[in-house]
This record gives sequence, structure tokens and C-alpha cells, in this order.
Amino acid sequence: GMLASRALRCLLCALSCAWWLPTGTASRLKTPALPIQSEREPVPSKGLAGCSFGGRFYSLEEAWHPDLGEPFGVMHCVQCHCEPQKSRRKVSGKVNCRNIKQDCPTLDCDDSVLLPGHCCRTCQKGTHALPQTQHLFLTKDQEKGKEDDLHKSYNDRSYLSSEDTGLGESRTDFVALLTGVTDSWLPSSSGVARVRLSLSRTTLTFSVTYQRIGRPSKIAILDSDGTPAFEYKVPKGQTDMICGVWKNLAKPLLRQLQSEQLRISMTTSMGRREEVVGKIIKHRALFAETFSSVLTSEEENAGMGGIALLTLSDSENNLHFILILQGLIRHKDREPVLVPIRVQLMYRQHVLREIRSNITSNDPDFAEVLTDLNSRELFWLSRGQLEISVATEDQDPRQISGFITGRKSCDTIQSVMSSSNALIPGKTGGVGSAIFNLHGNGTLDYQVQVAGLTSDIVGLTIELKPRRRNKRSVLYDLTPEYSRETGQATGSLSRLEARHIHMLLQNELFINVATAHSQEGELRGQIKVLPYSGLEVPRHELPTPLAGHFVSPPVRTGASGHAWVSVDKQCHLHYEIIVAGLSKTEDVTMNAHLHGLAEIGELDDSSTNHKRLLTGFYGSQAQGVLKDMSIELLQHLDQGTAFIQVSTKLNPQGEIRGRVHISNSCKLGAPAEVEEAEFDDLFLNDPEELKKDPNTCFFENQYHAHGSRWTPSYDKCFTCSCQKRTVICDPVICPELTCSRTIQPEDKCCAVCDERRETKDIKAPETVEEHLEGCYFEGDQKMHAPGTTWHPFVPPFGYIKCAVCTCKGSTGEVHCEKVTCPVLTCSHPVRRSPSDCCKECPEEERTPAGLEHTDMMQADGPRYCKFGKNFYQNSDSWHPWVPLVGEMKCINCWCDHGVTKCQRKQCPVMTCSNITRTESSCCPECAESLLANNTLVFPAIIRWFSHS
Repeated sequence: GMLASRALRCLLCALSCAWWLPTGTASRLKTPALPIQSEREPVPSKGLAGCSFGGRFYSLEEAWHPDLGEPFGVMHCVQCHCEPQKSRRKVSGKVNCRNIKQDCPTLDCDDSVLLPGHCCRTCQKGTHALPQTQHLFLTKDQEKGKEDDLHKSYNDRSYLSSEDTGLGESRTDFVALLTGVTDSWLPSSSGVARVRLSLSRTTLTFSVTYQRIGRPSKIAILDSDGTPAFEYKVPKGQTDMICGVWKNLAKPLLRQLQSEQLRISMTTSMGRREEVVGKIIKHRALFAETFSSVLTSEEENAGMGGIALLTLSDSENNLHFILILQGLIRHKDREPVLVPIRVQLMYRQHVLREIRSNITSNDPDFAEVLTDLNSRELFWLSRGQLEISVATEDQDPRQISGFITGRKSCDTIQSVMSSSNALIPGKTGGVGSAIFNLHGNGTLDYQVQVAGLTSDIVGLTIELKPRRRNKRSVLYDLTPEYSRETGQATGSLSRLEARHIHMLLQNELFINVATAHSQEGELRGQIKVLPYSGLEVPRHELPTPLAGHFVSPPVRTGASGHAWVSVDKQCHLHYEIIVAGLSKTEDVTMNAHLHGLAEIGELDDSSTNHKRLLTGFYGSQAQGVLKDMSIELLQHLDQGTAFIQVSTKLNPQGEIRGRVHISNSCKLGAPAEVEEAEFDDLFLNDPEELKKDPNTCFFENQYHAHGSRWTPSYDKCFTCSCQKRTVICDPVICPELTCSRTIQPEDKCCAVCDERRETKDIKAPETVEEHLEGCYFEGDQKMHAPGTTWHPFVPPFGYIKCAVCTCKGSTGEVHCEKVTCPVLTCSHPVRRSPSDCCKECPEEERTPAGLEHTDMMQADGPRYCKFGKNFYQNSDSWHPWVPLVGEMKCINCWCDHGVTKCQRKQCPVMTCSNITRTESSCCPECAESLLANNTLVFPAIIRWFSHS
């Protein structure tokens, strides 16, 4: 979102922006090779320069491909480079981007393919080119020996690459350190909390750990003004880890989050009320962090603390760490000062390592590396027995410390084992499923289940990627805990090494199921950290296994999966499905089709009435909430006669399936949506709820819901309406009255007939003929006198000025017709007033910006779109132009009532053998006959170009 927007704006600019970065700390110069660096400004130390591009910092000489976000993606044929620029006083950075397509070599083959992540095409025959991403996962040893030693029939995919390292969509990680408030007259808290946050689209999930503070009752996220934008009441059952989710963040709040303007407050209600507060920041170290520590003070009412993000080097036993500190330095001066600090690594009060350095008062972060940890230090690290301590050595010495443990969060460590991911791939229809829980003392709990095997299990092992042919690297053997009767293995590993904890949390370990028929392994799966989704599913329990073996009749597939499913109090179904090894088309470049459809149904195949589509999905994950469950399906779930299945193009009747049993008391089915709407209505007048809605209007010191209508305080002869944050007030048009006597009510604008007098004069039978006295109009819910005209009021749009309604007194009918505007000859007509219906030609031509502004004010007029430097009218469509790439013919954009939307042309799956692709076309074609071009639409609102 935001980064893509900045990247595109940078590319649209002159591409020559260079930024100087302010002074940081002297200590950071010591470790230039540190892989984890803070993303907060200031980044490097004095004397180090670089380039900012699309919201990211790049060091001098660094090269990258700009990422423009969906649907454009990474521009692999554009390479940007941060070039050093020397002047008399300093070295700065300048961004230079160029198209590298002309550098592609000419190929002497006819069957070239374009691999994902590449700009240049490569020859297909006789080559075993891996996509670029796969090389990232090869160590030097593997690189050296992969061609010679690896058996060709081994499955490269499971150990050379991670098919999709991050489960789900792209995510942005944030962290917050919360400490007691020190600038209040109340005593401060000694509590320290660490909040890990993850943003995916507009959903922000968070995991909270805390120390030296009572059980929190409320967590609030505060906007840049300090107003609570979100509040989370902590459920009573939650223990030392709090897990929560904030859905549908409004755009302004997303911007504040990305620019580090949001803060978090956490309060307790039991005993003395305590509060800890901190800022949400981005940090590059978060993706690499595998160990962590929360640092607290022994003092009462300390109001200080810290967090340490730690990771091991990939090859050597070096421990890299970053300290984020708060409240340790209390410095009132505006000018930053250097403060000497001492960092110690300790075991049972014995100092093992010590580092002395200086930090600045305005930026008290500190990065360092402890080299060559010995076997004892690594052993203590794995057991959670190493302590990190930080102390200031100035006139007012303060100290904080904490134990280092494996990274804690609400994420789930899990694995799906499939036959297509086995080292020698197969299609057995079997499944393996595992969940793990890592404790602070290095103990790893595991629960494993298998089904649909061709023969008995002879080995259940946790392994590394294989290094050489027939040399599997087994780390831990779980076979003794496996029970043939249950098909499960449950137990704990109490001696996990520090290196293996690091690899586990970096998705670098595998679980292998060997059988009598497949000694090398029949099923295999990568152990992955599944990010917390915020769904109410029981991730601490073994999920429902999904396999071809459970489909009727059984399907011999290489795919498998597992699913967590639950039914909440409202009888809504929450589901989370993970799949592995789903068959793809032979050509890697053509896997843009829908991977699968997740469905729920009943096991009795005679009736298909009760099968429901949950979702269509790409990649390896499907999740969501199904609200309108039928009573029949809920009963089947309760009886254990329901199934979850994934259907694919290859197996439309189901490729993998699992039986689901969820006890529930939903006798009447899911409550109707009407009830939920009524429940929502309770909040419509709640200012706290209205504040959260991005479409709410603020007018005359009050919040008004989108679509609402009211009479303003300043003039009762106006009616105001709220339309997506815009208040439009229109004058009330009073009807002409034909009665002999009128009165003027105090709270109304228009006079009304004096009914007391009228009723005496009118005889009773005539009152039935009410329509003869006027017309009732649904829009404004008012009676209109015969022969009167008015502009219709249509909620939620307000008064429609381009229509006039007339009351036909003889029949009581309302007749409305559109106002016809004159044909204008000028190129840029304007509205004199926002309330006018028709435009006029100005004395002199107005600018497009002026035109855009007047249209924004007019509720009923068509909205223009601004894309790049061009303006487009409603329904216009075009191919976007991107610098250095030119016109992108494979992407269509169109203007939809002021919102630019773009979609990439989706190519059909090819069934022919002879496929060709021309430079001018977006999709490959069959040489003998062109297929019908079915396109899948992915509407994506393009924000980046639309800034005025």
C-alpha cells in the first residue's frame, strides 16, 4: 500500500532524489555488517549517506527493482541504483533507474520461457534453471555440491526452496515498547510490555507479552492526536500472552501507522490502576528476530524498560542484537547528549560478556554483535538462562535486565506433510499434520497425526534440508512416541539446541514420515510459522486433516492439508485452511489460475443441497467467516457428518477432504442478518463508534453517520446530509399552502395548515379523500400541496438538484423529471455554485484542478479521476503509462465515479502442447488455434496516482 504508493511517486518524479540522513549513534559504526538494522530515522551514523525511495532507505551502491504494488508488481526490467554524489563537503546519494531489458542476451532456441522474478527469457531445453528466489535458500556447501551429489529424482522443491516462505499475503511487521508514564503527577508503573504487530491489507493483528505489571484489562491504540482510535477489552481467560485483532483500518490511520504516529496504551483495572504507553515503530530486525528479551527495572514506579531483538548468524555462532530502550535516559535539554552505557551478558549473576559504548539521548537504540558463542553459552541460550543487562554510567545510573528466550508471539508453528513434497515425490492421497509449541526453557511440545499411508510408519523425524544424495540430516526422532492405533504422536523435546530454535522460527526445519514402502519418506512438510489471523479458531488443538484418502471415491493426489474450524455464539463458522502440494500446471509461468475452492458440506452424497462454497483461493491458505449457515449444515457439524474439502480444476468433486465434528447448539441456524443490522444501529449514535467509521462526518461539534440527515443548529430552513465525510446542506423548499389559515411551528422551517380550524370546517366523509389535498413523497416523507414543485430528497444523496418533482393535485401522484441542461461549447465548463445543477461556460478557461474541486462539491455530478498528470471522465478506460517501462498494455485502468481501478489481464490455462507468445500480446497462445480469452477480474483501487 503506502510503500508501493511512494515507490510509484518516486518513479514518476525525476528519479533523482537524494536525502541526507541525520546523525545516529557512534556505536553503530562498529558493526556495519549487522544484518538487522532499525528502519527508523535516523538510520546510519554521521558520514554514511544513502537514498530514500518509495519509503525505504538504500545504502550507497545498492541496487533494487522497484515494487509498485498490485496489480503492477515488482518491475523486474527496471533496475534502480543508489549512486554516490560527491560535493566539496559531503557524499550524498542519488537514485538512478534504467530499463535493463535491452541488456538481455539473444537466445538461440525457440522454446524460451520467462521465469517468475526474471526480466530476461531463458532457454527451456537442457537447462535446469531455478527461479532466482530458489538460489537464496542454498548455502555455500549446497551450491558447491548440488549438481554432483543430489540425486535427480529427489524433489528439489521441498529442500532447495521454500515454495512460499511467507504464508498468506504480504505483511508489514511493527513493534512497540510500552513503559510507565513519567510525565504525570501519579506514581509511574514499573511494568514493561512488548507488542508485536503485523499488518495485512487493512487488518492489524497484535501479540502482547508483559512483565512487572498486573493482568491488563484494556489495550488502546491512540492516533496522532492522542484520541483512542481502537480499544480492545482483554478477555478474562487470556494468560501471559494477549492476542487481538483490529480490522478495517481507515486510510488516514494506515498512513499514521506507516509513518510511526500511532501509540499504544495498556491499562490494568485490578488493584492500583497502572498504565504503560509506547510508540508503534517499524523495524527491519523483526523479520530476522528469533530470540527476544523484555528488560525491566528492580525499582518501584520505575517508568523505564527495554526490549532486545536477537538472532544468530546463519553460519557462525554470532549473536546479533538490537536494544530498544525507553525511560533509561531522562534528559530535559533540547540538544541531544551522549550517555555512556554498559551492556552485559550474564548467567546466574556471572558476567560472561561486557560491551561499553555511548548512546544519544534522542535515539537510545543500540546495535551490537557478540561473536563466537561457545557451547556453554549456546546451551544456556537454548534453556532461556542467559540474561542481558543494560546500565547507564552517568550521574544518575539506572539499570534494566531480562532473560533471553525464543521469540514469543500468537503465531502458530505448524506443518502440513504431503506426498508431493516428499524427497522422492509421489501421489498417495495421504496426509500428515503437526502443531508445535515452543516454551521459554527450550522445550518443544509436538502433536502429529497421519492418515492414508500405503504401509506402516518406520520413522517420524524432524530434519534439516538434505545436504547430499541419500543423506538426510535427522535432528530429532519422534518415532517412539507414535501410536499405530491412533495414528498420532504426542510428546515434548526437552533438549532443543539454540541453533535449532533459530532454524525452527526461520521456517528452516522439516518433518518427515518414512514408511515400509517408502524408506526415504512417504510424506514430508516444511515446519512453518503461521501468522496469527485474529480468527476464533482453536489453533492449540490438532486441526482436521484433509486428504485425497478421505474423498469418496478416494483420490490419489500429492496434495494434502489441514483445517481449524469453529462455530461461535452467533452460529457463525470460522475456518482456516492450509494446503500443501496442490498440483500446478507443468509450466511454472502459468500458475495464475485459481488454486482451489474451499467448501463445506455433508458426508451423505445423495443430496448436494447442503454443500456451501467457503472461498476461492490462491497460494496455500484460505480463511474467513461464514455467517449464513443453514440449520442442516450446523446439525451435520454437530453430529460429525460434515466435511471440509478443497476442489480444484483437476478434481472438481474434491481433491482433499476431512471430516469435521463441532458440537454446537444452533437449533435455529445462524441468526438473520437483520438482527446484526439492528445491533449495529445501537452504535449509530454512539460517538465512540462513529469516530471509528472513516465515512463519519463531523459538523457543529457532533458526529453524524454516513447517509444520515438532520436539521443544522445554525438555520432550521436547511437540511444537511452526510455523504462519506462530506456534509452537504441544502435550503428547504416550502410547499405552497391552499388552506385559509396557517401556523408557523417553532421547530419547523415551513408553515403548516392550522388543523384545529380546518377539521371543524371539513365534513367527516371528505377526510377519506386525502390525496385531493396533496401528495405524499417517500423520499422526504412529507406531504406536498397540489401544484407545488420541489427538488426530491433521496437518502443518502440528499437533494437531487437535477430533478424537479410536481404534485398532481387531481390524482395525488408525484411526477418527477430531470432538468435538461443547455449544450455548452467551451472545453472546461464550471458550476457557479455547488448547489447549481447545470454548468456554465466561464469568462476564462478554468484549470482542471478547479474543475475537479467544483465536482467534488456537487453530490449529483459525475466524478473525475486523476491518474498521473491526466484527468479522466467517469467510465473512461486506458492503459497506464509507467516511466522506463512505457504503456502497460496488459493492465487496464478505468474511472469509476472518481475512483481509479486497475486490473491485470488474466490469461487462460493452456491445454495445447504448442504454446507461443509474441512480444505484443499479454498472454501465451496456442499455435494451432487461439483459445477464447477468459479473464479473471481483480479489481484493485489504485491509490498512488490519484493524489492531486
